[in-house]
Amino acid sequence: MSRFEGRVALVTGAGRGIGAATAKCLAAGGAKVGVFDVKEEFTKETVEAIQAAGGEAIGVGCDVSVAQEVEMGFAQVAEKFGKLDILVNNAGLLRDNLLFKMSENDWDTVLDVHLKGSFLCSRAAQQYMVKQKYGKIVNTSSTSALGNRGQANYSAAKAGLQGFTKTLAIELGPFNINVNAVAPGFIATDMTKATAERVGIDFEENKRLASERIPLRRVGSPEDVANVVAFLVSDDASYVSGQVIYINGGSR
Repeated sequence: MSRFEGRVALVTGAGRGIGAATAKCLAAGGAKVGVFDVKEEFTKETVEAIQAAGGEAIGVGCDVSVAQEVEMGFAQVAEKFGKLDILVNNAGLLRDNLLFKMSENDWDTVLDVHLKGSFLCSRAAQQYMVKQKYGKIVNTSSTSALGNRGQANYSAAKAGLQGFTKTLAIELGPFNINVNAVAPGFIATDMTKATAERVGIDFEENKRLASERIPLRRVGSPEDVANVVAFLVSDDASYVSGQVIYINGGSR
């Protein structure tokens, strides 16, 4: 029996990067997957990859910061696959700037997608999970939750997700719902490439320099994060809840 056979998962921000790797990993384990991104067309590559490998997936365009779109998207997945067992809140974006340059819109956009989006999706998911007395939720935080220059909005959102995770673990635990968070460090994605471009550093050089500071002497891949998420949403982690797992190659 496959690890996630009979399970239905929903991954936000799954059109690329960590989200895409996570959706593919869960599908490879037998889960049926709802692939969410801000536009349905952005989900096409991930959905096609899952289907080509023999899995089942549906792509849904959804702005996770809009309650109505979230409710409709979750209903679409539940109607297609019959239930919902796993939620991975991964949708995110960057609006980096130093505090004195950061606009109110920069702040609101990042907090809305990362933090409000995770709230709206978790609220929608628990309706299904509480009824069946089973569920797994993983929120994507970041090592930036500990602070990072030029990311006051992003750091605040990611730190908020850690408190959100621990609170949901307390509230939803009695319904056999596990809630955890992963906090990736340097992962080679389009988002980290954009960060390098923001500060005027060549991405390959940035990865090389970062590798020298990381104890494992390499930067992470989206699959490194996906594998930890897969563990947390599996029954192997049935007694793990309210935790934040840092995936950073041993960095402090």
